[in-house]
Amino acid sequence: MNSHSSYQSTNQNWIGDIPSHWSIKRLKYLTKVRKELSEHGTEELLSVTETRGIVKRKELRNVEENVSRSENLSGYRLVQKGDLVNNIMLVWKRGLGVSQYEGIVSPAYSVFSFNSDCDPNFFNYLLRTDEYISEFRRHSTGIVMSRLRLYDDSFGNVFAHLPPIEEQNLISRYLDKKTSQIDSLVDKIQKKIDLLKEQRTSLINHYVTKGLNPNVEMKDSGVEWIGEIPKHWKISKFGFVASLETGNTPSKSQEDLYFSEDQNGFLWVKPSDLDVGFQGVSNSEVKLTFEGKEQSRVIPKDSILVCCIGNTSGKFSIANCDLSTNQQINSITFKNQILPRYGLYYMDVFGRDLLKWMNFVTLPIISKGDLSQQPVIIPPKSEQIEISEILDKIISEHKGVVELHLQKIQLLKEYRQSLISSVVTGKVRIIEDMI
Repeated sequence: MNSHSSYQSTNQNWIGDIPSHWSIKRLKYLTKVRKELSEHGTEELLSVTETRGIVKRKELRNVEENVSRSENLSGYRLVQKGDLVNNIMLVWKRGLGVSQYEGIVSPAYSVFSFNSDCDPNFFNYLLRTDEYISEFRRHSTGIVMSRLRLYDDSFGNVFAHLPPIEEQNLISRYLDKKTSQIDSLVDKIQKKIDLLKEQRTSLINHYVTKGLNPNVEMKDSGVEWIGEIPKHWKISKFGFVASLETGNTPSKSQEDLYFSEDQNGFLWVKPSDLDVGFQGVSNSEVKLTFEGKEQSRVIPKDSILVCCIGNTSGKFSIANCDLSTNQQINSITFKNQILPRYGLYYMDVFGRDLLKWMNFVTLPIISKGDLSQQPVIIPPKSEQIEISEILDKIISEHKGVVELHLQKIQLLKEYRQSLISSVVTGKVRIIEDMI
């Protein structure tokens, strides 16, 4: 790529040299605080995200528009297209961006309009680079990282690269094109990952409910979502073939019951710890002291752990050691009719339909009693072993392929960020022929 013909020094070490025809200015001379507030709160509600910048709130996952509208949003800050929005509590985590929409944001956010020297799209790229996020973090106030705040005065004192407006337009057009190409490649790879997951799900579903022999005689299971199963298989209920327990939380007011993550102790598992899936739980964010363990329900190794409350319902894993859980998680400890590994794969099939049996009051929930009445398939143990071994191999191979695809995505994202940084800071010169 081309570099500029000459460069000049700046007094800002973090900026370094810039093209000779560029300048730097403090952001307070390039922006103006927008103070207008919504009268009725009926405008489009916007959110600030770390990965996507400014988005319509209704586009975020797990957000229901009617929940947002149940609040009175009058007095929220008005945002015009091309305005910069800062979440002052999360700028240090890239919680800022230029809006492509008109709408409103929380009054706790800051909204700025740009002056005529600025192309908002250029500044959307510039201010979200790693260099600027580090500088914003340096100007933020707070004792610990999670409590940092970047107030308007401090934000305004940060210097910004300022190419001529025509060059800003050129750079933003170039980056729109290149980032779109990179994002398209990422989407294609992600679709491959999604397809692999669908194929994995289909294989697990087939082997767990139909077995390995395509010629075996079948019978109706009597359960609609299971359908037919091999004639010699049995069907029962969780309550007859397993012991079920609901987790509990030792008193958090007693600090002597808990260790921090980096200390040894007895595992106390939350729904987020179940993200390991088929790999099984061997660690947790929170650990209990001996006294804390005494106040918890000990779940034995090889028990299936399934979240049965809230938005994470259906998330599951297997205990690789004795542990305890919070009350959002039910444990299923199978007796001698079902082997733990087969039970784990059965939970993958069963868990996808878990919401069907849940009670909805304020949160979706399935109780231990409800869970005990749900159906479970029982193949002969020899077949459970065969099914588990084959699925273990499939899961291992699938994990390897997915990890390779994820590495490609990570490299593309790193290249995207590096490209943006090198262009908006003047290290690479953009000309019309490159667009």
